[in-house]
Amino acid sequence: MPLKRLIDYLDESHIRYTRIIHSPAYSAQVIAHRAHIPGNELAKTIILKTADDKFVMAVVPANFQIDVKKVSELYGAQLTLATEEDFDCLFPGCETGAMPPFGNLFDLPVLVSETLARQEEIAFNAGNHRELLQMSFDDYQNLVHPRIGQFSRRTH
Repeated sequence: MPLKRLIDYLDESHIRYTRIIHSPAYSAQVIAHRAHIPGNELAKTIILKTADDKFVMAVVPANFQIDVKKVSELYGAQLTLATEEDFDCLFPGCETGAMPPFGNLFDLPVLVSETLARQEEIAFNAGNHRELLQMSFDDYQNLVHPRIGQFSRRTH
């Protein structure tokens, strides 16, 4: 999804957001640092795959790891981490690994870590490795309608 499509979607939905431009970065922790955003407010999008090759989007804070077993229990099916080759074609116009956490725009179910859901604001990749969008979590939840659960743990 090109950045313009995401911004148009937010504008059409009357959502307030901030656009943050940073030097290119590929790790969620590095992005949080460069953008001066706490790691628990930066949403990291992870794509999981079911046994029948369907995809699920999981969203956790940058400074957390996903617990695949717990997210599988929440989803109700065995999930595995998808490879970039598995999901690259699902997000046209997005740089690999920089897809925004809007599974609803890609016909994917979205699961969000309860740790991220407790934040007033979240930031996320805007389809590339140089820009973030930041908005209230409440607005994000109202647009995406994710299932929220406990399936992540803080990294050391």
